[in-house]
Amino acid sequence: MKKLVVLGAGESGLGAAMLARQKGYAVFVSDAGQISLARKAEMERLGIAFEEGKHSEEKILSADLIIKSPGISPKAEMAAKASLAGIPIIDELEFAFGYSTGKVIAITGTNGKTTTTLLTYHLMKEAGLDVGLAGNVGKSWAAQLLEKEHEWWVIECSSFQIDGFVNFKPSVAILCNITPDHLDRYEYKIENYIDSKFGIFKNMTSANQAILFAEDALTLEGLKSNEVKASTLWVSALELQKEGAWTDGENLTFAVAEQSVVVPVDSLSLKGKHNLLNALCAGSAALIAGVKDVDFMLGFQTFKNAPHRMELIKEVDGVKFINDSKGTNVEATAYALASYDNPLIWIAGGVDKGNDYTVLSPLTEKVKSLICLGKDNEKLKSAFGSSIADIRETQDIKEAVSWGNELGESGDIVLLSPACASFDLFKNYEDRGIQFRAAVENLKPKAIA
Repeated sequence: MKKLVVLGAGESGLGAAMLARQKGYAVFVSDAGQISLARKAEMERLGIAFEEGKHSEEKILSADLIIKSPGISPKAEMAAKASLAGIPIIDELEFAFGYSTGKVIAITGTNGKTTTTLLTYHLMKEAGLDVGLAGNVGKSWAAQLLEKEHEWWVIECSSFQIDGFVNFKPSVAILCNITPDHLDRYEYKIENYIDSKFGIFKNMTSANQAILFAEDALTLEGLKSNEVKASTLWVSALELQKEGAWTDGENLTFAVAEQSVVVPVDSLSLKGKHNLLNALCAGSAALIAGVKDVDFMLGFQTFKNAPHRMELIKEVDGVKFINDSKGTNVEATAYALASYDNPLIWIAGGVDKGNDYTVLSPLTEKVKSLICLGKDNEKLKSAFGSSIADIRETQDIKEAVSWGNELGESGDIVLLSPACASFDLFKNYEDRGIQFRAAVENLKPKAIA
């Protein structure tokens, strides 16, 4: 019996362990941290051996195959030792792919991949296609395969997950964009990060379809050193595409899969210029999968995006409070700032990733106040001290929201778009967004305060 070790007992790790057990592996799960009570109970129920709070080297290095959590760096001690020992190390998505007969639409990109994934899935599901959702969003693909197979799977893939691919081969793959992010994982070399993203295409052939953004500079740079054998379809915000999709700001036009479809921008539930590109990518994939024009139009109108992505929480005295906690890098925040013409009270800050804030400077003319929410705000204050008249700082999100309420006038927008990671004051970006929502929900109109 082959020995399989799972490093990390999160959502993907537990799913991989469950599928591996069903397929006849001797499974051992090792997590250097603490495993949740629910996951431990499930592994005990299934008879899956596990450990927490340590990595037992002898057990791990006796494995025939290791499935590593994408959050564990390949340079982490145990992963590095396993690699030196010649033990294959893969991702949960790679493992699940080997046991799925469904066709895959795989989606990656620095920004917009979650929205694009959810929209693609929504368009297909609303049209009646047999489709599942997995990857970096939703439930573990491996765990879902224990219960049900689908004709199609829409899968969000992070660069960390792509790094664990060997045979993973999508029928359709989307690269939304590439902007500098996670460079600490890639030796601070943008070319390494670009190559990681392009790994999504490495096993595809001319019978498959790649969807790329025509105006993305780093995508074009990546094409110089990465061969894409799949048939390429381009989406554009500037130029008409003979085969592909484009927008003039008023309509989305698709010339895909022998269909010609025009969708008025005003009919979209998504707002913001960057979401037009997400819609072009998702719509193109849905048409390739077989969605027809009538269902296509309806799907765009009924889509509701995931929380923490330019999410309107509440309007108080004519001031809208927008939760964009998922804006954890400069480029994501640039999209958010560019999406509004209204005066802004901007809440930003957190764990700086080596950010270059100069890209945001042209977008701050409409920012009348910057509320720095973090333990170290010096870089933010230095970057915008000469361009934003009112800058204040706090480590209390309730105080930040209260200030937004005090400063806001009818027609203004209070925008939480941090441009930073959340780990100084919050568990993660979801926790930050949830606390922001709670603080906003507790606001009362000033007239009756």
